[in-house]
Amino acid sequence: MRTPRRFPHPWTLAAALGAVAFGEILVPCAAFADIPGVAQRQRTEKKVFTDSEIVEGFLKTAFGAEYHLAGRVDRIRKYETPVRVFADGTRADRKAQLAKIVADIAARIQHLDIAMTPNNDDANVLVKLVRDRDLNHTIATFYGSERAREIRSSLDPQCLSGFRKNQKFEIEHSDVILTVDNGDFVFFDCAYEELLQSLGPINDTASVPWTMFNDNVSMGYFDVYDQYLLNLLYDPRIKAGMTVQEVRAALPDVLADVREWVRKVNNLP
Repeated sequence: MRTPRRFPHPWTLAAALGAVAFGEILVPCAAFADIPGVAQRQRTEKKVFTDSEIVEGFLKTAFGAEYHLAGRVDRIRKYETPVRVFADGTRADRKAQLAKIVADIAARIQHLDIAMTPNNDDANVLVKLVRDRDLNHTIATFYGSERAREIRSSLDPQCLSGFRKNQKFEIEHSDVILTVDNGDFVFFDCAYEELLQSLGPINDTASVPWTMFNDNVSMGYFDVYDQYLLNLLYDPRIKAGMTVQEVRAALPDVLADVREWVRKVNNLP
């Protein structure tokens, strides 16, 4: 089983769908459900969580970083501007799938403005689509050969992402590297995980069993638990630069509203 990994961009750390909408209810794109492994996971997915289970996962993924070089990781990091995604690669089919994934993310995160752009100059998220055999070379091209060796030795990545933030902990740019030739499930699993982590929740945790930000968990779609986490992060009351204590004080009111949104878009009871 492949284990997707990611790391914060050195620049960051040097300082640190296809869904169809019917009213407010979304149904997963049929193409997603047709991917072997996705439909089964959706059928058995846990969808009911206590407040403490959601808050624990949010704090563990929104603070810290799986791999970092320098700088503080004890603050909220997020985009405070619209997010525009550019796909760089030659596989038209993967670009089309990526566009569906971005549309799905946009439909399920209430306060996030995210969409594809055909122009790299307008993008603040660059998705590099590469063959598996070119992955190591691409990492070296992005981050230098010495850093690439360090990344490979500590993470052994199959796909990865990172971001650059400013002094206010606002994310300014993200890089995502995805392999295109390891099968549909791996592509979707990597794309969802890395795109979502490039938005801020960069820290992996093995202690939360329901999140795709656990290297032992593979989803292939945007699951309900992680919709809770990303909707908490992108609620306007949770701001870049906030500390754990500040976030804890805001979470009760934010979580109540997020619960209502996630319930509606997933048609939960």
